[in-house]
Amino acid sequence: MIQRFLAASISLFIASVSAGVAADSFKPLRALVVTGGCCHNYPFQTKSLQDAVAQQAKVEWTVINEGGTGTKATIPLYDQADWAKGYDVVVHNECFADTTDTNYIRRITAAHKAGVPAVVIHCAMHTYRATDIDDWREFLGVTSRRHDHMSQYPVKKILASHPILKGMPDNWVTPKDELYVIEKLWPNAKALATSVSEQDGKAYPVVWINQLGKTRVFGTTYGHSDDTFRDPVFLTYVARGLLWAAGRLDN
Repeated sequence: MIQRFLAASISLFIASVSAGVAADSFKPLRALVVTGGCCHNYPFQTKSLQDAVAQQAKVEWTVINEGGTGTKATIPLYDQADWAKGYDVVVHNECFADTTDTNYIRRITAAHKAGVPAVVIHCAMHTYRATDIDDWREFLGVTSRRHDHMSQYPVKKILASHPILKGMPDNWVTPKDELYVIEKLWPNAKALATSVSEQDGKAYPVVWINQLGKTRVFGTTYGHSDDTFRDPVFLTYVARGLLWAAGRLDN
């Protein structure tokens, strides 16, 4: 009985937020997922994201999971100057903190500066953190180099009217996850929601949007644990963030 009730509640929640998806969302969206590296269950995360987005839009997915499980790698995809050609949105869910090749990083950001929308999840914020250049951080919209411990963090909506947050409960608390310490919110980024650190008592952005020239970027620092990628609130706002970045979300 409880399981049927929970399933029905989740279905109603998803249905309630699907109404704001743009009419052209029924045209297949071409999405590229770049994932791999340290510390996370990337195959599970990718499948969970695909299933969540499928509740709201038709998507043709390409998944690149390369680079092993360490913190330093370069993947062949980014050797191509036109690596993002043909995609409506790119999801960055990779974790390569110690990769520092300047030309390599700038081939990635150049595609986004040229107009390819993006979604950045969790460890993407710590990817390339060892490099001296700020190109990746400007693209993300945040600078972060460390995180707090795992906990269940209450989330406060800062811009509750934004369509990405439509349907998010006012009292949502995450499954156990990591809170990233945001050192800088870049000038063209805007926080949508925050959580308070249990260590220093400061509020840090956990959901935001960024404008890189004419390019939309959606980001969230949550997404460490499998439980987070099972949570319907998390999955729904990330799915809506993807649609917003790709210009497929009306309200």
